Amino acid sequence: MVREKKTVAAMIRLYCRGRHGPGDGLCPECASLEQYAMCRLDRCPFGEEKPTCAKCPIHCYKPEMRAKVKEVMRYAGPRMALRHPVLALLHQIDSLRGRPPRPSRKS
Repeated sequence: MVREKKTVAAMIRLYCRGRHGPGDGLCPECASLEQYAMCRLDRCPFGEEKPTCAKCPIHCYKPEMRAKVKEVMRYAGPRMALRHPVLALLHQIDSLRGRPPRPSRKS
């Protein structure tokens, strides 16, 4: 899960820098998105066995946040290979894993 958080944070930084201009840190919109994504990752019922979001049977993001993350990933995905090649490669390897079954609910 730590690597997943690093990957998402790197993608958001690339997106923010490319779309909102260079600056110190993230703009408020991107900082809010990063905070939301980290919260969702912390609460993921799959834990360390978490699949990539595209393969996940549970969509835990609100629709508007999901659309924003898709936009970020569309922009940052191709750029990750140059800026963060190890994270990009590991994310691609993770995406090859099959779709996991839904975790059982805790009572």
